[in-house]
Amino acid sequence: MHQSAELEMRRGGGLRRIPLRPRGTASPSRLDTEAAPERILYVTPEIADYVKAGGLGEVSAALPRTLRQQYDVRILIPGYPAVLRAHRSIPVVGRLKPAFGLPGAELGRIDAPDGLIFYVLLCPDLYEREGSPYGGPDGIDWPDNDIRFARLALAAADIAAGAGEIGWRPHLLHLNDWPSALAPAYLAWRGAPVPSVLTIHNLAYQGLFGRERLPRLGIPESAFHIDGVEFYGKLSFLKAGIVYASHVTTVSATYAKEITTPEHGCGLDGLLRLKAEAGRLTGIVNGIDESWDPRIDPHLASPFEARNLKGKAVNAEQVRREFGLAVSRGPLFAVVSRLVHQKGVDLAIEAAQTIVREGGQIVVTGRGEERFESELERLSARYPGAVGVKIGFEEGVARRMFAGSDFLLMPSRFEPCGLSQMYAQRFGSLPIAHCTGGLADTIQDGVTGFLFREHSLSGLLEAVYRAVDTFRSRRTLNAMRRAAMARGFGWQRAALGYKAVYGRALAAFPRG
Repeated sequence: MHQSAELEMRRGGGLRRIPLRPRGTASPSRLDTEAAPERILYVTPEIADYVKAGGLGEVSAALPRTLRQQYDVRILIPGYPAVLRAHRSIPVVGRLKPAFGLPGAELGRIDAPDGLIFYVLLCPDLYEREGSPYGGPDGIDWPDNDIRFARLALAAADIAAGAGEIGWRPHLLHLNDWPSALAPAYLAWRGAPVPSVLTIHNLAYQGLFGRERLPRLGIPESAFHIDGVEFYGKLSFLKAGIVYASHVTTVSATYAKEITTPEHGCGLDGLLRLKAEAGRLTGIVNGIDESWDPRIDPHLASPFEARNLKGKAVNAEQVRREFGLAVSRGPLFAVVSRLVHQKGVDLAIEAAQTIVREGGQIVVTGRGEERFESELERLSARYPGAVGVKIGFEEGVARRMFAGSDFLLMPSRFEPCGLSQMYAQRFGSLPIAHCTGGLADTIQDGVTGFLFREHSLSGLLEAVYRAVDTFRSRRTLNAMRRAAMARGFGWQRAALGYKAVYGRALAAFPRG
């Protein structure tokens, strides 16, 4: 199953088909002889420009734009309703034939105002459905997700192999998570020597399907074994990508180490250890975009900066009003999260009584498992004026919560990277987080936030007590706020990491 958070869409007109480009335009073979920059096809099932279900959508919108400073990066996305509504016309520039049990599709092209080029995989039967990229409005995954995302992966492989006649052919594929992970396997099975990088944003989601699906997906029976696509009797899209990709990355250095262990490896730790030992597994921390700046954010009740933090109090007052909390001089704790087991929501709920007893207040926003949504609403009723809950997600509310809160609760059981702790620090809210994955890599304990090692209520409360003690010393609190706000979480550093990975992958596949 793929847990999805709040869906974000842009609206516009309908879709009008435009004929294929004239045959006289440049062919892939001629383009292959061009010099730098190298051409990268970035394949993603979601992107914040149109539709997102989590952090991958944010990364997909930001990283390719940063990489464009060095590469000819273009994006391949499915033709979801949100994409089609945002554009009155999408020129069709290529066609892909049916293959195996996968339907044919058209390739549309969108030229974004900032120059980024999108290829849109147009296949109405598969993608023109309301809901998230992965399931319907009821939150249940589509039963044909194997077909939907095998079609996306095969389209990426087809484009890399020169099919579709779109007048552009990538030197490297950058795949993201299980929905595009079959692409390097398709290339390997057809003997097409194109390098690929697979980024794992969350190893827990692997794309598991029954063995009987192999023929329809075009997966050879000979690949269904322990060193191929087989995972405990099932087909694993993600394992296929790990096996066949030139290089695997994940979204923090600590998580790259953790997934090679039985505790966090989700059954793939042995394979990932082999990748790591071969120098083909790299952790690169995500970044956040420049809009996360409290001096200019239009969503805030009052702008502020590290040298003058008075605006934080104004935002705190606004947040208290929005959540129906009492006027208070005590610390304000925030939870901005998917409400799921991974995020340690149960620990945050258990810690609430202690936080309120210490004079604190808690505001929560997010959507997720029904049991946590119900427990949080009961918690709010139990502590009126001290605990406020908004089930759902609104960008402006979340940004004001980061700006107005003193502390962000983030007791995740595991966290590949995490973005909220970076947002919070940029807005002077000190994260209280489990020392795991990207949280360990982006929070300086006692300097820009508070980390706890034992994932338990006692572990979380030890960090909460340290935070409350800090709150009582305004000088120490403001020093930590300024240190947090000074952290650099831009995308340039991540782009340098991907540049190194691309370089190694491309070097292993020299072009003639």
